[in-house]
Amino acid sequence: MPREIVRTDQAPQAIGTYSQAVKVGRTVYLSGQIPLDPGTMELVTGDVAAQIRRVFDNLQAVARAAGGSLADVVKLNVFLTDLANFPTVNGVMAEYFVEPYPARAAIGVASLPRGAQVEMDAVMELGE
Repeated sequence: MPREIVRTDQAPQAIGTYSQAVKVGRTVYLSGQIPLDPGTMELVTGDVAAQIRRVFDNLQAVARAAGGSLADVVKLNVFLTDLANFPTVNGVMAEYFVEPYPARAAIGVASLPRGAQVEMDAVMELGE
């Protein structure tokens, strides 16, 4: 099955050897997003909720570029430098998702690129 590289200027550009997303058939693998502003490539300012919102906005932009939306996400991985922020993830996530929610994992990590407090990646399944 052919692969399609997904790219958009509405999300931060890759800061390493990866693509923003790769589409294989109807499945889209979205690379990890940290809370970078796509215009400045700097971390957003504010609390962890602001960082979480920016991550969801970035994922949403890549999902749209791939022909879908966050409603098409079937698996979400959340990486947090402090698992005490997990309730905030749930609260902000409710602003972006409605039931049925995607499968999800939340993982505590020692550090993330550029000092971010949160990173997320996702798998999306597009409709026919």
